[in-house]
Amino acid sequence: MTPEELRAARDRIVPDVAAGGLRVLFCGINPSLMTAATGHHFAHPGNRFWPVLHRSGFTPRQLLPSEQSELLPLGLGITNVVARATARADELGADEFREGGAALTARVERLAPAWLAVVGITAYRTAFGEPRARIGRQERMIGGAHVWALPNPSGLNAHWTIATMAEEYARLREAVLTPHPAT
Repeated sequence: MTPEELRAARDRIVPDVAAGGLRVLFCGINPSLMTAATGHHFAHPGNRFWPVLHRSGFTPRQLLPSEQSELLPLGLGITNVVARATARADELGADEFREGGAALTARVERLAPAWLAVVGITAYRTAFGEPRARIGRQERMIGGAHVWALPNPSGLNAHWTIATMAEEYARLREAVLTPHPAT
């Protein structure tokens, strides 16, 4: 990608990879410029989403961002809290996160996934007004879906390694595979 192509991708909307009745709808913070320029979620080379998704057991092999449509037959999908692309998530304001949370709730109600997995605890806290939320299963449900907050796979999130993120994503996978009582 050239710098011009990346600059031109600012504020683009990247279509969701989603369908009704998914097992897990993964929800990013918002698209990066690389994602917007390519049209593929988690496309930045430093993003660790795809290796973590594989290491945690969600995919049989490590997919490339360009293979994102292969998630749907696995019962997995991708969306974002905020739809517009930015160079950095800190370019988004609290109001935009709250508006994104309301839009995400409506999307989840329409798509009816079993689980919503928000990849970014700060985005989750802001979008849903839960300042004390921690990584892991959340008490609340959103649009009828169980909710899990996951670490942000961005390469900028140095607090989490691929191995420790894969462990947390695997905890979600185990919860997805474990029957839970209707709520």
